[in-house]
Amino acid sequence: MEPAMSLTGEVCVVTGAGGFLGKRLLRLLLEEENTAEIRLLDTRVQPQLLESLEDCRGDTELSVFEGDIRDAEFLKRSCRGASIVFHIAAIIDVKDAVEYSEIHGVNVKGTQLLLEACIQENVASFIYTSTIEVMGPNPQGEPVVNGNEDMAYECALKFAYSKTKKEAEQRTLQAHGEVLQNGGRLATCALRPMYIYGEGCRFLLGHMGDGIRNKDVLYRMSRPEARVNPVYVGNVASGHLQAARALKDPQKRSAAGGKFYFISDDTPHVSYSDFNHVLMSPLGFDIQKDLMYPLWLLYTVCFLMAMLCTMVRPLVRVVPPLNRQLVTMLNTPFSFSYQRAKRDLGYAPRYTWEEARRRTTGWLASELPTEREKIRAK
Repeated sequence: MEPAMSLTGEVCVVTGAGGFLGKRLLRLLLEEENTAEIRLLDTRVQPQLLESLEDCRGDTELSVFEGDIRDAEFLKRSCRGASIVFHIAAIIDVKDAVEYSEIHGVNVKGTQLLLEACIQENVASFIYTSTIEVMGPNPQGEPVVNGNEDMAYECALKFAYSKTKKEAEQRTLQAHGEVLQNGGRLATCALRPMYIYGEGCRFLLGHMGDGIRNKDVLYRMSRPEARVNPVYVGNVASGHLQAARALKDPQKRSAAGGKFYFISDDTPHVSYSDFNHVLMSPLGFDIQKDLMYPLWLLYTVCFLMAMLCTMVRPLVRVVPPLNRQLVTMLNTPFSFSYQRAKRDLGYAPRYTWEEARRRTTGWLASELPTEREKIRAK
């Protein structure tokens, strides 16, 4: 493989810097690249985050930019003099709990304003963190096994989250080649990671908490045959770094610019529920043998709950704990290959499955006493 283009001396902006993936990307940039400055952009950046990066910051300046992604002036200030933007910030909502105007404002309008700030402030590269959920699964639950970027898949997205991420991704890719104020051109690409796991994953903590409440037996919400391929957070961060290097390289820039890439790794293909069990069985957790309820019953309950919530919506907004799209997502075989990212971006998983599993289970083990205590206190 050719040597990767270096980001030495670059000024990088990381939106959502205080989040699960953002933190991991910050550390990787500091460990791998001698950047001049990294700007941590978020609504709030905890002082502990900066302290945790002291051991690897070297000569890189770390600057905190706290503000709203929907504030155009704030974004222009954040991008002034920068050369690369990693746009990770988003509202993630798989239960349709957030008002559409709020999620659209952050996920779509925020992305559009950030792209405009990049054009006005001469930022050369823009990497957008998309999601596998812009692809589906569709309401019919049509399976995909080892899909790639060329495949056609009929999809009418139901989640506001999926729809807004899709729209923001499209705007990002359409902005590729836009003329900057200085006459240069903006290069963009989008990364579509699978379900991201690893140290700090709040969804894993939630499943562990449910298991504790159920006498250390994890709930089964996915059929074993509904195989997906989750991706480790360290490998997703690595994919972002490789994308930035590719967009800086004149040859790779023309190949990768304006395109999206699936980011997966060598995590075994299993259902979501079985994946939780793989990570938590060393901690003494068992898992239900069969689905909590037959699929037809789950869909019926979701339909009735949705009807009820619609009826009371004028008076009060009620968010059901389960919806049809979530049941479909949990029970559809849906896996994708990273070969195109390997070819165009030079991406390869940095962490093996064994190491990713060891690190994640180790973190869950460290959180287990606190989670048990919290549940006992209730």
